[in-house]
Amino acid sequence: MDWQAFALTLKLAAVTTAILLAVAVPLAAFMVLGRNRWLALLEALTALALVLPPTVLGFFLLVLLGPRTAIGRAIIALIGHPLAFSFSGLVVGSVIYSLPFAVQPMVAGFAAVEPALVDAARLLGAGPLRLVLTLLVPLARRSLVTASVLSFLHTVGEFGVVLMLGGDIPGATRTLSIALYDQVEGFNYAAANRTAAILLGMSVVALTALYASGWSRGGRRA
Repeated sequence: MDWQAFALTLKLAAVTTAILLAVAVPLAAFMVLGRNRWLALLEALTALALVLPPTVLGFFLLVLLGPRTAIGRAIIALIGHPLAFSFSGLVVGSVIYSLPFAVQPMVAGFAAVEPALVDAARLLGAGPLRLVLTLLVPLARRSLVTASVLSFLHTVGEFGVVLMLGGDIPGATRTLSIALYDQVEGFNYAAANRTAAILLGMSVVALTALYASGWSRGGRRA
């Protein structure tokens, strides 16, 4: 068992999930409460990672964050090194790749809030920030939990984006999915079985806990 890859995977998933929640809450609120004609395009871009092959996304990010683009050169000038083939680069790729799994549950939760409550809060003078923090988030907290679990698990299991953007650097970019690939490629099936079992077990346990608690069904057990 590659415990270094295990620790790196958990760290990547935790950091990515925290960033995604910070991004998904205002983004989902804007999608639900906004009246902009460009919302359909925003929703499409947010959901793009659901249908775009991970290797394609990873390739575009690799090129974008590399030294051949203005963005890549600006990043290098700012932090002293390219984001590609680094843990920070993996975080950027993971946030983009798992964005739909954080935003869509939040959109569903915010959209389920009674419109009359939103209108009443606005009439009482609640601004957008207060409306989101004191009304939408508390009433949609189950969706927040669902978004957190899905984002975490999706990041734990990602492969294509990590491989394209981060490569296979021990202690820096080698996650469990990459370690599993290396083990299979090296015909080390005993180690591969253990790694795959850990990934499967984490997913089953987390999803079972989520469904058993009733979070994903609005807190009501069938």
